[in-house]
Amino acid sequence: MIIDIFLPCRASSQRVKNKNIKKFSSIKNGLLEIKINQLKKIKKIRNIIISTNDKKIIKYINGLKIKNIILDKRSDELSSNNTKTDDLIKYVPKITDAEHILWTHVTSPFFDTLDYANAIDVYNNNLKNFDSLMGVVKLQEFIYDKKNPINFNKSIEKWPQTQKLKELYFVNSCIFLSSIKNYIKYKDRIGNKPFFYISDRIKSFDIDWPDDFKLAENIYNTFFSKKKNKT
Repeated sequence: MIIDIFLPCRASSQRVKNKNIKKFSSIKNGLLEIKINQLKKIKKIRNIIISTNDKKIIKYINGLKIKNIILDKRSDELSSNNTKTDDLIKYVPKITDAEHILWTHVTSPFFDTLDYANAIDVYNNNLKNFDSLMGVVKLQEFIYDKKNPINFNKSIEKWPQTQKLKELYFVNSCIFLSSIKNYIKYKDRIGNKPFFYISDRIKSFDIDWPDDFKLAENIYNTFFSKKKNKT
């Protein structure tokens, strides 16, 4: 099984300036440095494709000299605020001949090497029953739309025990794993029957807003930097 990682890192970030490579805690090259250190230790992947139009990222990657990192200098046209994820999905088969694609983001700093390795094993072991894998968080909480509850019936029970609520799943964007055939056939980074790879909320933490960045630094400083120093 040949797996390439696709790691998109465009230059323009609407909410957090230079989010991908700005200093994070004591880490000079921030979230990108964390993610590369995680991905380069995965044994069951071929290449790490870093797709970017960011000059700072390009300079950083060129200085790493990691053999299986491929730098894809993506066009500005395909890196704008108007670029759709669907456009990137169509782009991926043009830059790799891998059998399978693991799509991930630097904005999930706590989803680490062991998580990726385990997800690959789960994907490989379930290909007979599922055609792809997607990272999710299971939700069993009281969820409403603008008017009504959507995962319980108040006419039956006003406030049921949470474990009795209908299970819903939030896509955490930590990992999407699928065959290149699915990319071409469905024009999607998952197939028609994805395996839901459930992670806890810390592992699934996604940095999108300035407050997320600050909170993630606090989480890292409290739990992960100490662990890193011990090892």
